[in-house]
Amino acid sequence: MTEKINVVCPACGATNRFPAEADGKTVVCGRCKSPLPMPGRVLEPSADQLTVLIQKSARPLLIDFYSETCVPCRMMHPIVESLAARRAGDLTVVKVNTNMLPEMARTFRVEAVPTFVIIKNGIERGRTMGAMNETDFSLWAASKS
Repeated sequence: MTEKINVVCPACGATNRFPAEADGKTVVCGRCKSPLPMPGRVLEPSADQLTVLIQKSARPLLIDFYSETCVPCRMMHPIVESLAARRAGDLTVVKVNTNMLPEMARTFRVEAVPTFVIIKNGIERGRTMGAMNETDFSLWAASKS
């Protein structure tokens, strides 16, 4: 039997079962036929896609608000990537560049970067700011998702 991993479509928010052996192949959403991201990858959605993910995703969503010029943000990058890979199928991880999408930062009242927000069923479940080690970050994410 083929292993399948849950993946949320950034275009419509539907949860899809992504076949594990499809690595390198294009897999499309069963609902809207948009290409699906590989499981465990950090997404960088547009403002519209992020809104869809927040409103329609059945999976918890971890949003990493960052800036390319922020040293703590760069320190957190591999930790966020690692978490996304480990929690593939049960947590969707997205990055929002506050310089490119300032309206999203305002909507979420982000005052400093990095800021991490967990959304579940359209409701904010947790928020933390600043850099932390991988263990503390993973434990925080697990406790809020």
